[in-house]
This record gives sequence, C-alpha cells and structure tokens, in this order.
Amino acid sequence: MDRETATSAEPETKTKKYSFISCAVLLVAFFALFFFSLAIVSDYSLSFHVRYTVAPPQAGMYLALALTSLISPAFVFARFSFGYFAGFYMFAMIAGYFWINAFSLFGYDRSTALISATASLVTFLIPALFAPAPAKPFFALSSKTFDLVPMSILVFSACILIVCYLSGSRFVGLSEMYRYRNDLVHSRIVEYAIGNINGALIPFAFACLLTRRRWILLALLIAISLMYYPVTLTKVTLFLSGFLIFVAIMATFVKEAKVVVILSLLIPLTIGLIARAFSSDFSDTVFGTINFRMLAIPSISLEHYYEFFSDHPLTYYCQISWLKGFMDCPYNDQLGTVMANWFGLGNLNASLFATEGVASVGPILAPLATLVCGVVIAVANKASSGLPKEFVLVSGATIPHILLNVPLSTTLLSNGLGLLMLLWYLTPRDYFQCRRFQVKRPKFVRYGCSPG
Repeated sequence: MDRETATSAEPETKTKKYSFISCAVLLVAFFALFFFSLAIVSDYSLSFHVRYTVAPPQAGMYLALALTSLISPAFVFARFSFGYFAGFYMFAMIAGYFWINAFSLFGYDRSTALISATASLVTFLIPALFAPAPAKPFFALSSKTFDLVPMSILVFSACILIVCYLSGSRFVGLSEMYRYRNDLVHSRIVEYAIGNINGALIPFAFACLLTRRRWILLALLIAISLMYYPVTLTKVTLFLSGFLIFVAIMATFVKEAKVVVILSLLIPLTIGLIARAFSSDFSDTVFGTINFRMLAIPSISLEHYYEFFSDHPLTYYCQISWLKGFMDCPYNDQLGTVMANWFGLGNLNASLFATEGVASVGPILAPLATLVCGVVIAVANKASSGLPKEFVLVSGATIPHILLNVPLSTTLLSNGLGLLMLLWYLTPRDYFQCRRFQVKRPKFVRYGCSPG
C-alpha cells in the first residue's frame, strides 16, 4: 500500500516541480524584458515625465530589481485562482512603478511612495492569493438550465449592439479612435450594459460555448464582439475576441494555468519589443499599443497620482458616483479628467492602487484600502472555486486588463466583475462533466451527460 501511494505521488511531485521551475523561469524572463521595455518607453514618449539613465540612479534601479525579486516567489508557490490572474497583472504594474520611481522627474516624496506601493501590493496579494475558498457554492443552476445562459447572453449582446448603432457609429483606425470617441453618445444604462457585456458576459459566454464545442454560436459571438468597436472606439472591444482566442489556445496546449497567466503578458510584451526593432508606422503602433499603452501607462499613471495628491486634497472616495451626492468633493470631474487637465496629457484613469488607494486616503493609508480590495478579489476566488482552471482563465480574461486602468469600485459595477462573480457562483460544477452530445444507439441525445 505504501508503495502504491508513493508511486501515485511521484507524478504529482513532478508536476509541481515543473510548475515551480516554469513559473520561476518565465517570471525572470518577463521582468527582464519588462524593465528593458520601460527603458525604451522613456524615449518613446517624453511627455510622460519618465527618463531612463544608467547613472546616477543605479541604487534605485537595483532596489526595483530587489523588490521585484522578493515578491516574485509568491507567484511561484501560490495556487492558481482568479486572484492569481488579477494579482499578477497588479504585480506587473507595481513592479513597473518600482522601476519608474528610480528615474522619475517629479519632486514628490518618492521614498514614502515606494514604501506605500510595496506595502499596498503585499496587502492586496495576501487575501487575493492565499485566502481559502470553499469547495462548492450553496446554490447553482442545473446543467440543462445553464446551457441556455450563453444563448441568452448572445441575444442580449446583439440587442444592445443594435441600440448602439441606432445612436451612431464610427469606422476608424487606432490612431483616430480618441479623436472621435466623444462623438459617440449612449445613455447611462446602455453604457453600463456595454461595460458588463465586454467585461463579463462575452468572455463568460465564450468559455461556455467553447466548453460545449458550439462552434457556430461561438463564431457568431466573436462577430458580435468585433462589431462593438465602431460604437465604442475602445481597445477593449477591438482586441477582446482576439485575446479570448489567444488565452483559450494557451489554456488548451499549456497544462499549467499559472504559466498561461504569465505568458498572457510575456508573449505580447515580446511581440512589442520585436516590432520596435523595425522602423515603420506599423511597428510603432504595435509597440505603442502593447508596451506603452497596455503595460507602461498603468505604472506611469500611478506615479502621476502620487505626484498630484502629494499637494492636492484627497477624495475620501467622493469620486464614486453614488457617494458624490452625499459628500463634499474637491473635484467636479472624474479623476482621469482632473489628471488630464493638470498634466496636459490624455485621460489618466488608473487602477485601484491609484484611486481607492493614493487618491482616496493617501500613501500612508493606501495599504489598508488595497487590503479591502484584495478581500473583494478573494470573494471572486470563492465564487469561482470548483470550476476548471481553463474556464476561469477564459471567462475572467478581460477583468485583469480592466483592473490595470479602472478602479475596483467601477470594475465591480460598470465593467462586469460583480456580474461575473455571480455567474461563476451559479455555474453548476457538473456542467463540465457533460458533453455537448452523447451517442446513444443511432441518435444524438442533446444535453446528455457522461463522466469525463
């Protein structure tokens, strides 16, 4: 018996060892390329107050590398969860700030800010990565009933799309999207619907249809997703379906979900750096979209929040729309607009570390605010516990990207995280033991279930 136990434990031990080594190697590769990319970004966009020089700030550069190295083991040994997915993206953003802090041109207290950012990341990651989750939800829909959910999402998304096109649309390229975006005006309800559709409903339906291998409906969902770009002119709607396909392919061929998470940033980062080696308008667009806008801007935005709120009044959460009517707020506009007007840059919307943290309570108390945010992510872990890793990867693929540039409070209500948590909770855990079709004599029995 002991021999059998030892024999069965050997593959599991090898799998864990493979996971640890793979994650460690990929983390080293990612952050080496990421910091190199940030050095190039400092020359790519001079207006964002970031400069890279080899000397004299070598001590700050080494400190950034040391802090990143100290936190990285958490992502080697932690188990996969949605919190791992979101936490890695937040870690990449804060590590980027570590690097930018060493070369900043701003005059705020950078030492205090560095300590604040480090503590905020740690307090966020503790519940997001390590809080325990129950094995099963108390309530879930039946598999047969739940099979109607992706079709309902498809119909709802199509109806909202029609309403949007009646309000107006623009077919323009990436370089012109910011110019014409403000011309597209939708009602508040439609805006909420669009945010939840792209943040939660389309990724969730994509994962469900992929599970059931309903290829025609999946193709139709992808088409509807792409058609949202002319009525929103956002990168999220333009790249959503492509990113979902990208994550789904990796989840199919890469056994370890944590490796998929790291590769989801490492591969685009590498593509951007390769494109930068070529001198053309297309390569500049690729590097600007991936390495600058997607990866560098969240870190740069955080630094601008540290600078701005070092000598401006804090918000104490008055920026949250439903609290604004009950509180005196020093700012009439949204924080992204306030920052744009002050620094003369584009709309600097930012993550929970900048908004719920720095802007609301300041650098000293920011770690307490991010602790609460980490608990919210831990609740998402509980809602998705018991679901296959591949399903969580695909259905939750959009939210980590949104969290890089949007406050958690907004992501919960306006961008689909709250709705996605509810859908995860209602998903029957035996849904993934049911095949789309089961052969029974000469007939196909719809919704038939078989183990495996």
